[in-house]
Amino acid sequence: MTKKKKNELKKSKSFKKALSESLSIFRYGIKALELVWTTSKVLTLAIALFTLMGGLLPAAIAYVGKLIVDAVVLASQSGLLGDRNLALSYVGFEAILIVILAAAQKGLNVSQSLLRVLLGQRVNVLILEKALTLNLENFEDPEFYDKMSQARSQASSRPLSLISRIFGLGQSALTLLTFSGLLLNFSVWAVIVLVLAAVPSFIAETKFSEHAFRLFRWRSPETRQQNYLEMLLTREDYAKEVQLYQLGGMLLQRYRDVFDRLYEEDRNLTIKKGFWGYLLGLLSTSAFYAAYAWIVMEAIAGKISLGEMTMYLVVFRQGQSTFASVLTSIGGMYEDNLYLANLYEFLERPIPQSQGRITIGIEHDGIRFENVSFCYPESREPVLKDISLHLKHGEKLAIVGENGSGKTTLIKLLTRLYIPSSGRILLDGIDLNDWDIDILRKRIGVIFQNFVQYQFTVGENVGVGDVEQIDDDQKWEVATEKGMAKPFINNMPLKFGTQLGKWFKGGQELSGGQWQKIALSRAFMRSQADILVLDEPTAAMDAEAEMSIFNHFRSLTQDQMVVLISHRFSTVRMADKIIVMADGKIIEQGSHEQLLAADGRYAHLFTLQAAGYK
Repeated sequence: MTKKKKNELKKSKSFKKALSESLSIFRYGIKALELVWTTSKVLTLAIALFTLMGGLLPAAIAYVGKLIVDAVVLASQSGLLGDRNLALSYVGFEAILIVILAAAQKGLNVSQSLLRVLLGQRVNVLILEKALTLNLENFEDPEFYDKMSQARSQASSRPLSLISRIFGLGQSALTLLTFSGLLLNFSVWAVIVLVLAAVPSFIAETKFSEHAFRLFRWRSPETRQQNYLEMLLTREDYAKEVQLYQLGGMLLQRYRDVFDRLYEEDRNLTIKKGFWGYLLGLLSTSAFYAAYAWIVMEAIAGKISLGEMTMYLVVFRQGQSTFASVLTSIGGMYEDNLYLANLYEFLERPIPQSQGRITIGIEHDGIRFENVSFCYPESREPVLKDISLHLKHGEKLAIVGENGSGKTTLIKLLTRLYIPSSGRILLDGIDLNDWDIDILRKRIGVIFQNFVQYQFTVGENVGVGDVEQIDDDQKWEVATEKGMAKPFINNMPLKFGTQLGKWFKGGQELSGGQWQKIALSRAFMRSQADILVLDEPTAAMDAEAEMSIFNHFRSLTQDQMVVLISHRFSTVRMADKIIVMADGKIIEQGSHEQLLAADGRYAHLFTLQAAGYK
């Protein structure tokens, strides 16, 4: 291939790319319009009507202005009462048009303001609905989390912005069409000058819009870091440690450093945009005054009337402004599409969903792990390796091991927050992946070590354990009796109606042990659950309180399978079966007595802890 042909091919590709980018401004217009229409049909139609009125009236007002000037000149020359009344009637007619235009503009602003609120809520709900479909690994993926943060931060206003620009484009097109019709009576060159003068501003606007969006995407991690530092400095649950470790100055300096980096980027973009906007704006100003001088000379030469001169000046000035607005809207649409692309990229990202439909087991077999291994998505090193165990109905299983041995990961696999990389987990003879996820999770009650302390009332904090019965006060009574939280709840001013936490007025804080009893009660709200999973549920309690709770707990869960993670061997020894984990593997399993007799890792840890209590 010759060099000339290569250049031609390169130019052809560049042209196609430029054309594709130009057409991309309409890519999400239909989706945005559909979103706006389904949010409020009435407000969408109102915006369309007011936009139409705003597009047609300016040319009519300019033409009536021309009639006023010519009528005034005629009346001053003739002195006739009829000519004077005609001039006044034109003034009255223009006043009516101005009032109608003002009403249309105000109606447009009101409709857009109302729709903006509704649309912001609608898009946020779409984002939150999508968040409910995500898997746990999606939340743990920084790149995906950044995408969700980007979608939430600005995309809620972008659909309306795009639709407003599209309607504005239609309005401006109508105005330009009518203005061009008036200007063509003067000269076709006036229309050409009007168009060409606004092009440089459009090019600059598009370029800076793309650059601004790139900055927005690149710095999402920094923005989240800044929000995190803000939270550390302002949340009550971090205040104790921040003050005692004197972290305030260091955290505030980091906050300032992040801001300085972001501000430097913003400042550079703003200065460049302002500088080029000023220079390119001079072109438009020069074009207007050249046309101004031309029209004035034509009026002096007697080729056009004074009224026509006034009309052409108004039309050229407003036409130039309108055409610049059109190109700015197109540039803005390009930017809106970039943001909407990010929103829909998040909303339309396929998330593998469970296809399980089974609602009942085929045998009364309990839980089986068969050669289960697990790796995190971004890691090749298995966290769990070849795990096999069997827990029968009614049995109690305790898991012990050092931090990082894989205990909590095993629990997440059992509750199907993760899916095994290899092997399988069975519940009553059915692979967990084949169970209907809602049915499966109704069978499981879980308390994690870092359970959520909801800023709700006491009753709601317990009730979230069974969201379908969240307001059932009789179930609260039963669950808190089982969770041993009833005594201190009865001493509270509003009992189950007491607001917990310090975020809202009248909130009352609980001790760590009290919160854990609330969490334990939450698990008992699931009266249908036959699997209870307790991951360090009593870490904030002393050994005596923990022993009391688990003696009580064991008597209440005789027919349920229980999986318990605890570092206290006084509790663990109550389990029917104990497994010891290290480096993601089961290194020992058996009853307390069997493991002591084996004199292995369990016996060593038990002896060490027992010595600590002597």
